[in-house]
Amino acid sequence: MDYRRLPIEIESPEERGYGSIRCNLTESSVTDATLEDYGVDLSGLTVAYGDHRGLPELRGAIAEDAGCAPDDVLCTPGAAAALFFVATSVLDAGDHALIEHTNYSTNLETPRLIGAEVDPVRLRIEDGYRLDVERVASMVRHHTRLISVTTPHNPTGVDLSLDDLHALVELAERSDCWLLVDETYREMARPAPLPVAASLSPKAISVSSMSKTYGLPGLRLGWVVNRDPELSETLLAAKEQIVICGSTLDETASAQVLARRTEHLPVIRQAIDERVAIVAEWMADQSQWLEWVEPTGGVVCFPRVRREVIADMDRFYEVLTEEHGTFVGEGHWFDTDRHHFRLGFGWPPLDELRAGLEALAATAASLR
Repeated sequence: MDYRRLPIEIESPEERGYGSIRCNLTESSVTDATLEDYGVDLSGLTVAYGDHRGLPELRGAIAEDAGCAPDDVLCTPGAAAALFFVATSVLDAGDHALIEHTNYSTNLETPRLIGAEVDPVRLRIEDGYRLDVERVASMVRHHTRLISVTTPHNPTGVDLSLDDLHALVELAERSDCWLLVDETYREMARPAPLPVAASLSPKAISVSSMSKTYGLPGLRLGWVVNRDPELSETLLAAKEQIVICGSTLDETASAQVLARRTEHLPVIRQAIDERVAIVAEWMADQSQWLEWVEPTGGVVCFPRVRREVIADMDRFYEVLTEEHGTFVGEGHWFDTDRHHFRLGFGWPPLDELRAGLEALAATAASLR
């Protein structure tokens, strides 16, 4: 396998060093939390090998929310591992995959690494970053094995409609291919989340994690939900061959958090709503140089710098980072041009968010 490191990882805040960043607008999650924030108690826990599918209580909590059975759930070391397990289980070299673009890099890179024929289904800011399901259907071929989408979408923050989700499920069933729905941001959808895709059909595969909504990426806890017994067994085999089982610490902590999700989510959503309002108010004054689509879920958006106003994006990012200490997710992180950037507004404290937005405006003013 010809693995290569991707820009989103090479240029990540972890690699740069958080101490070098004054305003961090790159993150795609809510603020990092502590276990104490969620009342997690791991005292007395025996750190042994766990259930290969995942802690039963944890799978039960995930299944209850998903409208599926606990045996339909496989816990994984984060959503990234879940996406890797899925891609390597359903795709072979030469298979055809339709993948929403732009996208989190793993969703695109792993199928390419396998040798699949990847057709990107491109989202355009001119269309409000909406996925055209009829266009997806027109792109299906006789050897299409996978349709991959994300909702709410990363990096645009735009959600699928319920009708579009049902249409994609019907398309997968009709075409006898898998529908992968990356639902990592599902619980941050506004005003309410869509059904878990896997609850709608055995041909649908849902992936999510504790990282984004709960601000617990260090737990490395994700999951796959699927109702096809044969695929579920294959995914379990993939997990066993790579990691055997999950971390007892991570799974126990996650189970305790999800057991009280109805207490936690209103607090999280209130904080997100406050930040969305700040970004929307700021964006309203930036239309001379910046285009955007207001997100309907998650804690990111994907603005585009007007080319006729600022042509030199290398200089834009240089001024933003070197003079203002502010970082955003540059467009090439998502396999697209650098006039786009991902703006993450859920992670920084409010004063840091406001300072980062001011730095963006000041950078643009200095280059216009």
